[in-house]
This record gives sequence, C-alpha cells and structure tokens, in this order.
Amino acid sequence: MKKFLLASAMAFSAMSFAQIDFSSTRFGIIAGGNYSGVKNAHNPSGPRFGFQGGVLALVPIGSENQFFLQPEITYYGAGETGKDKNAKGVDGYNAVYANNYLSVPIYFKGYFSEAESEFFGMVGPRFNFLMSQNVKNAPVLRPYYDPDFKDPAYPDVNGKASKFNFGLGIGVGYSYKRQLELAARYDFGLSNTYPGLDKEPKGSTKAKSEQVLSVTLSYIFN
Repeated sequence: MKKFLLASAMAFSAMSFAQIDFSSTRFGIIAGGNYSGVKNAHNPSGPRFGFQGGVLALVPIGSENQFFLQPEITYYGAGETGKDKNAKGVDGYNAVYANNYLSVPIYFKGYFSEAESEFFGMVGPRFNFLMSQNVKNAPVLRPYYDPDFKDPAYPDVNGKASKFNFGLGIGVGYSYKRQLELAARYDFGLSNTYPGLDKEPKGSTKAKSEQVLSVTLSYIFN
C-alpha cells in the first residue's frame, strides 16, 4: 500500500509539475482544533485535544481555477491522554502524553467546480518534526510511560516520541469566495510514533500509529 501511494504521488508530481504556476501563488493563515490519539501505545488510552496554527500557500495547477497544491507550515499538537471512558479510577487515567510538532503537510486540493464559493477535497502527505514532548501524571510502575526513565530490567524500552514521523491526510471543506475556508481533516500516521515501545505493552509488535481528526479555518489573502 505504501509503495502504491509513493508511486502514485511520484507519477502525479511528474505529470503536473510543468503546469504549476508559482507566480500566481496566494498565501494565507490557518488555525484549528485537533482530536488525536495513538494506537497500541499506552493503557489506558484516550484522546487528547490540541490545536494547530500556521501559514499556507495556494499554488495553482493548470489554467482552470480548480486544482491547487496547498503546502502548509504549522504548529501541530497531537499525542494522547489516559482518559479511556472505561478506565476511570485506573492508574494512568489522568496521564497526558503531549507530542508537539512543526508540521509540513503538502495537499493536492481540488474544488468541485470553478465557482467562487464551492466545496473542495484534499489529500496528501504530512511530515511532522517533534518540537517537544510533555508527559504528565504517567504511572510510575511501568517504565515505558516516562519518556526519560530507564529501568535496568527494560534497557530497550522508553516512551520517547520519534523526532520525525509522517502520515497521509485527507479532508473536505467549503470555501467562501476562495478566501475564507472551513475544512475537516483526518491524518493517519504511517510511521511508528514510539519506536521504544515496539514490544509494549505485553509483547505487542503493533506499530504505534498517531491519528488526528481536526477542524480548521483558513483565510487566504488576495
């Protein structure tokens, strides 16, 4: 699947690069809320609410006012908490595992028509560079919950987030006069968020995939 996505992206890039009109690029700002989680990492595990904010560029592809590249540079709050609704009172329920990134998504964006106000869809890769990791109220009995704790019995186990991860993002939204835009997005992690937890918990070999559902509001300058 990953090879197919990579090959498709390379083919699309090769076909469309000559049609990209950098001279007509518009810039904008973006902000929104994130609802994130990490699969197979901590127990209990629940969502974290964070936010994102930054800048974007809208680069036309072709002569129609319909297809664009939209790269962004944003602060991006993700990670998870221990607030599993079925684990109230359990040690770790109040834990917070906050991963804060400098994030660079690159979307292919298509409006459903050339109308000024119109719905749109977007898809593309997201690259996250870890800025900071904050862990609070983690259980002290399990060494992998503390990103800086090393137990001699578990020399290869730690909860440090990877300094770099990537995923695939998809989204839909509505544009008002190609200037004010509201979008819902889903980012699915394709890399391991916690390499040191490969065999945790209890011998699991499942990848720790970070996933984020977000709602964003953008303003694009003329």
